[in-house]
Amino acid sequence: MGFGELVLVNPRFEGAVGHEEAVAFASGAQDILAGARVVSSMAEALEGVNFAAAVSARLREYSPPVHTPREVAELVAADGDLSAALIFGNERFGLPNEIVEQCNALINIPANPDYSSLNLAQAAQVLVYECRMAALSGQRAASAVGFQGEAASLAQIEGMYQHLERALVEIGFLDASNPRKLMPRLKRLFSRAKLETEEVNILRGIARHIMERK
Repeated sequence: MGFGELVLVNPRFEGAVGHEEAVAFASGAQDILAGARVVSSMAEALEGVNFAAAVSARLREYSPPVHTPREVAELVAADGDLSAALIFGNERFGLPNEIVEQCNALINIPANPDYSSLNLAQAAQVLVYECRMAALSGQRAASAVGFQGEAASLAQIEGMYQHLERALVEIGFLDASNPRKLMPRLKRLFSRAKLETEEVNILRGIARHIMERK
């Protein structure tokens, strides 16, 4: 489908990119397999990414906004400044909540609910097909009129969450021993905002001043 950057996080087999089964299933795309990056953490996999979408058949209570594959494909195709990543879990366990909550979007493939769980290859093919069609057709997602700054990276946004959490604990708004669901709710709120780098800096500046005044 025209996409060649593959990242594997803690693959089950050592030397996964050269594993005989992987090579056989690559079906002529061994160059993509050979060029795959193998990393030990999701944070390492997402370095430099400013838009991440988790793919899951299971909806979460505190997930980022839920989109179809086509909606996300059109969004990515419309914004040339996005460095986007699609995140797939393994077939047995899927993606843990802590990874989903860090993403900008949750992609749910609108399959027959009686057979909602696709295998990994099927889900990946649906997503990259939609991304390719959006890129080829030049479809544009609706966007706000006016200046748009640089999209904040996931690392910048995660740093903001940590900074904000410390400030909320400092003023007694958040009980560190019993945080309940405050931070997941705030993450869900901000994930709808498509934060820009300058906006993240403003929020961190607010958190810093809260802590200084306290």
